[in-house]
Amino acid sequence: MTALSAHPALFDATVPVFSRYLRQLRVLLERAAAHADAQKSRHSELLESRLAPDMLPLATQVEIAVNFVYRTCAPLTGQPVPRFGPSGAQFATLQQRMDDALVFLDRLHPSAFADSASRQITDPAGDATVTLDAPTFVSQYALPNFFFHISMAYAILRHVGMPLGKADFDGWHRYPAPTY
Repeated sequence: MTALSAHPALFDATVPVFSRYLRQLRVLLERAAAHADAQKSRHSELLESRLAPDMLPLATQVEIAVNFVYRTCAPLTGQPVPRFGPSGAQFATLQQRMDDALVFLDRLHPSAFADSASRQITDPAGDATVTLDAPTFVSQYALPNFFFHISMAYAILRHVGMPLGKADFDGWHRYPAPTY
């Protein structure tokens, strides 16, 4: 039996983690909009920013991170994965998507995960499809992908000149103010 095989562990491994880091991402996007305004640049330019020409832009990185909330927690609780809604290349649309995902998470209770450890979850992985037992899906696929896309959003914001640090990413770290 793995550490994630009991239902409270799958709840604890997903719902609070997704909730915390979606809130962190939401703050980053609020700051990104303010940064674009301060730089007198168009929001659409920032949302289309990417690290490399063949990488997904900021808006898509955020959308995919939010989608992993549903792609993970809906099947764990025996629900169909809902439609994600329209793509949002606007800050307000992305904020609303995050708010909706947070409401979804707030409504989940550990009891909804009662038989989650016995589930097999099938999910698209680029052009592939993965089918994994729930504990493996959560620990080796969903959470790493969620954090990958949040990390890419963070990296894009750093790349465009936003003053961010590790404390902005996770909310736990504290560092003294720079003394340039």
